[in-house]
Amino acid sequence: MAEALAKDMGFKAQSAGTHPGEQIAVNAVAVIKELGIEMNNQFPKSIEMIDTKGYDKIISMGCGVECPNLPISSDWGLDDPVGHDINFYRNTRDKIQSLLEKLSQTQTDA
Repeated sequence: MAEALAKDMGFKAQSAGTHPGEQIAVNAVAVIKELGIEMNNQFPKSIEMIDTKGYDKIISMGCGVECPNLPISSDWGLDDPVGHDINFYRNTRDKIQSLLEKLSQTQTDA
């Protein structure tokens, strides 16, 4: 969800996880689609698959995961929505969107 939202806002972004699933969660796709955003070209990726060079920030969503080999700029402290109902996904989506808007604003102010 974060990658789709960030790209829709004009950020260069990639999402990855420490234990990626085989496919993007159906509820994640559904709640992003509610905003008119498609996730067609996205797929679950491991953090080992991402070249972190060329990014200004690496942000952890939280989820109780530590990545000692990544230079994490900030941790948003979000709970992983996997296994929760669609309303939990909506709440997570909205939190991510709000945090991205704040991030966008700080870059504009800089």
